[in-house]
Amino acid sequence: MSTRIAALLPLLVGCLITFAAPPVAADSKTVCQQTHPTTGKCLVWVVIEVPGNENVDDGPEDTGSGESCYWDGTNQGISNPPPGPVACSSEYGYWSNTYRCYIRLADPQPPAGDPVWRGHEPGDGAVYDCYQPQVDLMGYIWADNPPENSGAGPNPREVAQFAIDDMALRAIDVGITPQPGANRIGLVGMPVWMWAANPDSHTYGPITATASAGGITITATANVQKVTWQMGDGTTVECRAPGTPYRASYEKKPSPDCGHVYKKSSAGEPGGAYTVTATSSWVITWEGAGQTGTIRLDGLQRSVEITVGEAQVLVE
Repeated sequence: MSTRIAALLPLLVGCLITFAAPPVAADSKTVCQQTHPTTGKCLVWVVIEVPGNENVDDGPEDTGSGESCYWDGTNQGISNPPPGPVACSSEYGYWSNTYRCYIRLADPQPPAGDPVWRGHEPGDGAVYDCYQPQVDLMGYIWADNPPENSGAGPNPREVAQFAIDDMALRAIDVGITPQPGANRIGLVGMPVWMWAANPDSHTYGPITATASAGGITITATANVQKVTWQMGDGTTVECRAPGTPYRASYEKKPSPDCGHVYKKSSAGEPGGAYTVTATSSWVITWEGAGQTGTIRLDGLQRSVEITVGEAQVLVE
């Protein structure tokens, strides 16, 4: 097992939530259970299945894992049939993405001196049948070790996850007014502005990365679909844009795309402040191995504390 595949296993088996019968079509997403408080990167991912008849939000569905075995003859000048999944085994042996054919040990082995040995002697590696059903051709290959069995390798989703790992996605840096800090106090009834501070490809997207494993090459592109703000007063605000940074010139205007208004002070909250948590929901589209798919990542989050007070009226 490769190091990258071994590293992926905790993600795939860390936690699988299933639902009781009767079975229904399921959507799924990968959720971060623990975010590093300083870097905003995920420390623990888990895969959650959600019943297909439960519309969690209006985001795209996770489209599954894809098939590990695929045919692609374009680099041989063969465009028909087009690239796409194939069965991982057949009467002709097991499928190899690298050789683009079904593999089995040639029996009997060719005699010494046969050109298919490519200068090697019998016993130095072996000769294998290589059958391509797409073009109905049987050939022979020599290999020092048995060619890889692509059916035992990673599927496209797993390779896409390798690409996602290379993206180093992290939670947004929180921009909010009133600003966090003991000397910064907002007022009940005044507009609160929220935004992704200095968004870049790692905190908001888009970002693209490519990874290869098991004869599969996948390119994945990630974008934030939304940021969900839990305001600490029981209110949740969903923002489909990065948000607009507040400027003093805006005065008492409400945010045009991501805002809130508190109706009571934070005096009764722990520490006298509201804890505001911004959670990023990512959508990743991947393509490769003649297939496409979607992966949803949720739960990358950061929190800040803000103080909201009541306006005092001076009466003489």
